[in-house]
Amino acid sequence: MRAAVVTAFDRPVTLEERPIPEPGPGQVLVRLETCGLCHTDIHAMRGDWPVKPGLPFVPGHEGVGIVDKLGDGVTSRSVGQRVAMAWLGQACGECRYCIDGRENLCEQQQNTGYSIDGGYAEYAIADARFAVLVPDGISPLDAAPLTCAGVTTYAAVKAAKVVPGERVAVFGIGGLGHLAVQYARLVGAEVIAVDITEEKLELARELGADHVINAKTVDPTAEIARLGGADVAIVLAVAPQVFGQAFASLSRGGRLVLVSLPAEGTLTVPIFDTVLKGISIIGSIVGTRQDLAEVFALHALGRTRVVAVPRDLSDVNEAVEEVLSGDVPARLVFAYGSAN
Repeated sequence: MRAAVVTAFDRPVTLEERPIPEPGPGQVLVRLETCGLCHTDIHAMRGDWPVKPGLPFVPGHEGVGIVDKLGDGVTSRSVGQRVAMAWLGQACGECRYCIDGRENLCEQQQNTGYSIDGGYAEYAIADARFAVLVPDGISPLDAAPLTCAGVTTYAAVKAAKVVPGERVAVFGIGGLGHLAVQYARLVGAEVIAVDITEEKLELARELGADHVINAKTVDPTAEIARLGGADVAIVLAVAPQVFGQAFASLSRGGRLVLVSLPAEGTLTVPIFDTVLKGISIIGSIVGTRQDLAEVFALHALGRTRVVAVPRDLSDVNEAVEEVLSGDVPARLVFAYGSAN
């Protein structure tokens, strides 16, 4: 099978021929159809974060494919089912976080495409318990971005406890942001989309944003203040100045939701303003299997639209540069032969 492999953090990803792996007890072998390219994958490939993946490894945590083989003891999945392989590749199931519904905070978790090989390959192994079923009617091309970009922004909107009529500012319209706009609308929010490219802002308009702000040409904080301030600011961009802009845009009682993970980032906030205005700062990390199931259900009902552009796995390094250039409208997705 073909696999894109990271052998060093300072070198391009290499395409290799590897044997098809065998599923162990409790595992399934998945024949991949698609896998999205998330910015987290780029951080993984470059070893940007303090805890680095072990080399060599196969990135990719937006994998979607067909169960091809079952390991011993697997009864929850069947050969032929379409499943998604998300960032949360495995959790212990026994700690306080797993038990109370916050499995995405499990300290023993394994992460697809980071601590275990991911979806930039034609076949991959998944824990059967964490291979989430993809409902009929959702294409592999749509399902891949929903597996991370979708569930991450859906969970962020839930974490913010948005109520109808509140004003939500989404900073960064791309693979995650174009879905965040839609989830905020679904809960009845007035949505402000902030980005630095007109193409992405136009996409936000198409997807229902009530206001768009080009932070390259105007001060987004002043523009949001003119609209009455934001009750919630969801940060999906990685530029350092965005975090300060998002904080400053909040009204009293506002919630700052941090999602993006810049390679180097320390958040500095004014304590006086935070206390006097009753500001909450919330970290939101991906979502649970239940969150992903809800994301898929909403999409199957026609409530969301995914903007995805297919690429071949052989172009993985070029695709990374596309994403870093900022020119990608939403999500690049590697599509394997079976996806067609």
